[in-house]
Amino acid sequence: MPLLRFDVIEGRNEEELKLLLDTAHDAMVEAFDVPERDRYQIVHTHKEHEMIIQDTGLGFERTHNLVLISVTSKSRTQEKKQTLYRLLAERLEANCGLAPSDLMVSIVENDAADWSFGMGEAQFLTGKL
Repeated sequence: MPLLRFDVIEGRNEEELKLLLDTAHDAMVEAFDVPERDRYQIVHTHKEHEMIIQDTGLGFERTHNLVLISVTSKSRTQEKKQTLYRLLAERLEANCGLAPSDLMVSIVENDAADWSFGMGEAQFLTGKL
């Protein structure tokens, strides 16, 4: 936990997707202080016409390289969230060639009772996590 969902336009190969996921995970570990094996990532690929992600009037253009990362997580400070946004933009550009204008991140918060990692238990509530 956190759970990251990546929405991308089809066309990236397996190696490119692996680098994208690895880079995002490294940023998450650093920004949110999560353990290395706290890794939950899902990739959804779409045809270009299935993703309309504009700029909310900020004046930048998106390309077919667009990556939307949806993060579901327990509550984090504004500072940690801003660190995550910065690290993702910097590292995805450096490692994957992703323009910062082609990155959008949305965080949805939830609580301890909203997670079960298996075995029919809420491990945050039982004290196992």
